[in-house]
Amino acid sequence: MTNVTVLDGGFATQLSVHVGKSIDGDPLWSARFNATDPNAVFRTHLDFLEAGAEAIMTNTYQASIEGYVEHLHLTEDTSLNLIKSTVRVAQMARNHFLAKGPTNEQRSVPLLVASIGPYGAHLHDGSEYTGRYAADVCADTIQKWHRPRIDACLEAGVDVLGIETIPCKMEAEALLDMLCDEYPTVRFWISFQCKDNQHLANGELFADTVNSLWAKARSRRAKNLLALGVNCVHPQIVTPLFRSVNEKKLPAVRIPLIVYPNSGEVYTVEDGWQGREDCVPLEHYVPQWIDLGARFIGGCCRTYARDIQRIKQTVINHASNSNHCQ
Repeated sequence: MTNVTVLDGGFATQLSVHVGKSIDGDPLWSARFNATDPNAVFRTHLDFLEAGAEAIMTNTYQASIEGYVEHLHLTEDTSLNLIKSTVRVAQMARNHFLAKGPTNEQRSVPLLVASIGPYGAHLHDGSEYTGRYAADVCADTIQKWHRPRIDACLEAGVDVLGIETIPCKMEAEALLDMLCDEYPTVRFWISFQCKDNQHLANGELFADTVNSLWAKARSRRAKNLLALGVNCVHPQIVTPLFRSVNEKKLPAVRIPLIVYPNSGEVYTVEDGWQGREDCVPLEHYVPQWIDLGARFIGGCCRTYARDIQRIKQTVINHASNSNHCQ
């Protein structure tokens, strides 16, 4: 047995296998396909489950009322219904996967995680990678914007909220406060966007932010915060970020961490994704991340189902080697 949960990979990346085109640059990104090709969304979830993912994230990162109203000309109600139906597509994929197993095989039920992207994602100006809106938007506005999508995902039936690609401490604190106060039984994680191996995208120190949020949750006796960490970052910066949080802590008091980085390729608007041939496979980093307290590991942009399969095998091997050493 392992105490690490393997997540899925880059949803838009794997989705492109089924829709036959690049999705980058669309203001709705992969969320457009919830309306135009839900079968491709279903098959993408299934790809990750068959690769060994123990948690799949709904295709709702860039799904928002404002985005659907503006770009699909939906009403507020139909936008929320589309978010709910997107959760149900993920449920169908999980049910299909479980039903395909041999009748005598006991399968653990994969977690269904609502992908909750940052406020900046719906602005479509790249601010989820800078956090610059933190200076202009208050916590109440952040909470008010997030609440309808969170409620829709919970009503449709998810197990966990994956609060992801958060670029600034202000938004993370606003969400932590809201979830601890208003949703005390709903499990969630918060993962950050970071600009280097020390700082969040908005400039705050990663270690200070993570320690502060974890202490705040503990002071409220909140049991629903599962982990803190990073996603959509270059894998090379993850180990120093994690060391800054947990290296000097005894194992019993280490903060549970989450990581699902990009492949290592670099994206520019002019050239798209470049440098695949120079990437170190993600599974090479996995043992050191586990040793530093990672409890959830997967992939983000430019990671495919095959990458998750290799991560899963590495997690299993690491657990086996650790057991042999005890």
